[in-house]
Amino acid sequence: MAFGKHRSPWGTMSVRSRLISGLARPFKFTARKVLGDTLYQQVRVSLLGELNGLGLDWRWGHSLRRVHPVRRDFGWQAGQPIDRYYTEEHFFPAHRADIRGSVLEIGDNRYTMQFGDDRVTRSEVLHLHAGSPGSTIHGDLTQAPHIPSDSFDCLILTFTLQFIYDVRAALRTVARILKPDGVALVVVPGISQIARYDMDTWGEYWRFTSLSARLLFEEVFRPEDVTVSTYGNVLSATASLQGLISTELRREELDSYDRDYQVLIGIRAVKR
Repeated sequence: MAFGKHRSPWGTMSVRSRLISGLARPFKFTARKVLGDTLYQQVRVSLLGELNGLGLDWRWGHSLRRVHPVRRDFGWQAGQPIDRYYTEEHFFPAHRADIRGSVLEIGDNRYTMQFGDDRVTRSEVLHLHAGSPGSTIHGDLTQAPHIPSDSFDCLILTFTLQFIYDVRAALRTVARILKPDGVALVVVPGISQIARYDMDTWGEYWRFTSLSARLLFEEVFRPEDVTVSTYGNVLSATASLQGLISTELRREELDSYDRDYQVLIGIRAVKR
């Protein structure tokens, strides 16, 4: 059934909500004029999220009738992006014990330090460009003959593979430089916006599904040694695309998983 001009795809408002909305209309006009459209929308989304958390019949969803996102930076300036919530509150805590011994992380060693505790004996950081702060190894995962085989007990790749065109070559390197019984912990995006800086700097090529991730990893690891987890639902996917942050949703909303709305995909692969 088509939506009439008085119906909204976001749902109908209760009598109380319509009354409150009508009373608030003059204040909305003033606030928008003073704050400007961008800041007004950010404040509005945060306020409606708080009111919703208090049980009031307001929905931040009513602010989504817009062609520009609330934030374009994944929410970084406001707090913890939703995909990082799944990474930091679920994926890595579940695999904390794998972060041990000699660990190689891409870009920086934030998760090595955050989750490795005293199990890590050596922390290395791979970066594409020489001289990058904190990096200890320079090179491209698709062509890294200078990294010895069987070198690391754990490899951490978070939000990396989408920027590598030759994903298969990168995964062959990952498998090669892991020690026997070493573990690769990999996080890739499912439903996500483009990272404009990265797209313009070195290119952004891929989005993944649980199936594509599994099949790619099974080309270089035994199928029984590959575990794929998905995180997200239609609400968190929508919120993530808008640049909302984890604290603007309730935890039970974030932690409800729907396999048809894969915001984040986590892969654990063991070398045998």
